[in-house]
Amino acid sequence: MDGIEATRQLAGPAVADPLAVIVITTFDLDEYVHAALEAGARGFLLKDAGPDLLTQAILAAADGGALIAPSITARLLAAFADAARQPPPQPLEPLTAREEEVLLTVARGWTNHEIADELQISVSTVKTHLAALMRKLRARNRSKSPCGHTRPAAWKG
Repeated sequence: MDGIEATRQLAGPAVADPLAVIVITTFDLDEYVHAALEAGARGFLLKDAGPDLLTQAILAAADGGALIAPSITARLLAAFADAARQPPPQPLEPLTAREEEVLLTVARGWTNHEIADELQISVSTVKTHLAALMRKLRARNRSKSPCGHTRPAAWKG
């Protein structure tokens, strides 16, 4: 098991009483930072962080806060600012009225069976609409969007 999975099991959203985990690593990659934070980490430091920064991270996590290495924080803020300036990606083709209905139910976290019952269509038809939505919205798979955001569990089923 890698550090991200260990963090998820100790501090993730599904953990009833999560621990305050601080990831300390040599991997200075934005993807790793995002994965660690999504997994529930309350801090992210590089191994060259000194004792003062480590102490600050521990105290912040113990108080319910978080601390990320300053060099990483600068990159995250720059990426956040860039993302805020860019318009959201538009679908490749316009969504049909039914696809919009299906999309709204997926956004609510409904399962394919719940969507089928609500919209009075078959589960097979729900899956057809989901496939069309994924193509039009450029989703690589059922769990991640093109920009890496996690999709609701209903996409998987």
